[in-house]
Amino acid sequence: MDQREKPSPDEIRWACEDNPKIREHDLAARLGITEAELVAAHCGHGAVRIEPRVDDLLTGLEAVGEVMALTRNESAVHQKIGVYDKVVTGNQHAMVLGDDIDLRIFPKAWAYGFAVEKREGAEIRRSLQFFDAAGEAIHKVHLRPASNLHAYQDLAAELVSSDQEPIISVEAGRARDNAVSPDQAATADDLREHWSRLSDVHQFYHMLKTLKLSRCQAMRMADEDYAWLLDNDAVGALFQQAAEDEMPIMCFVGNRGCIQIHSGPIKSVKQIGPRINVLDETFHLHLRTHHIREVWAVRKPTRDGHVTSIEAYGADGKMIIQFFGTRKEGERERSDWRFLAESLPRIPGQSDRDI
Repeated sequence: MDQREKPSPDEIRWACEDNPKIREHDLAARLGITEAELVAAHCGHGAVRIEPRVDDLLTGLEAVGEVMALTRNESAVHQKIGVYDKVVTGNQHAMVLGDDIDLRIFPKAWAYGFAVEKREGAEIRRSLQFFDAAGEAIHKVHLRPASNLHAYQDLAAELVSSDQEPIISVEAGRARDNAVSPDQAATADDLREHWSRLSDVHQFYHMLKTLKLSRCQAMRMADEDYAWLLDNDAVGALFQQAAEDEMPIMCFVGNRGCIQIHSGPIKSVKQIGPRINVLDETFHLHLRTHHIREVWAVRKPTRDGHVTSIEAYGADGKMIIQFFGTRKEGERERSDWRFLAESLPRIPGQSDRDI
């Protein structure tokens, strides 16, 4: 974002009226503001500021019934239709473990919230939208025709903020999530020893933190028994093959405040230019493949044998999207998923590449 003077709330609303077909995220970038600032400008004009109290939000959403959950980053948008059920609350981590809506939430990153009404012709579209302190979208909940409007209105009223100013103060962009100290603390032998002792995929993050390594840094240091570099077209090949084989997969898209997961087969995969789109009945995904800088296949040891993930990263080192074969705790990895992951085209000489 440049340092020019930011437009006023009135100017932001006029720009939205003049560009009704441009997505808010893209229009905000044009205006030199964040998406949160664009939404805040509509307070009193279709938007109401609400408190981002994650526990109250999650427990209240079940009564709203069927909705569409949306989590995005700069390169991927993940949308699931379903109900917020099987909620687990917590100050550090919260979860939604429903059959359709499956979320891992980090409440401390949630800074701003809005209840938004947007008129499109005779229709009013309603949503709850949440952003981090830098003004980047964390999570959105869109109502659907089957949603309980009264429960939604009650929830929005419960969360309403005393501050309804149309201007918010956002932090400057934070250091990239995967940044590490330039003084690499771990050696390849250290990494190999720790990696070999993993017994659960969730231990991988703590291993990286202990060794002071980013994900990509660790994969470049690892033996090809644990990680190998793939051609960037591997993600498209993965989608096509999984759809053809009706293979159940897990697809993760996240940001610093929320990770959203699809588990199950995919059917309708369409590539339009540099975008891959999944357009299934209850799952939509939009992936900007031209943002992908590196794709890795990664093996992680578990008590049930190793599991294999496919992970795509952008030029900033942040993960864009991640895939596993669908499995439950205590089950071995699916053989068809492992075969697919190990068959994707590799790039030799991975240690010579840099991100």
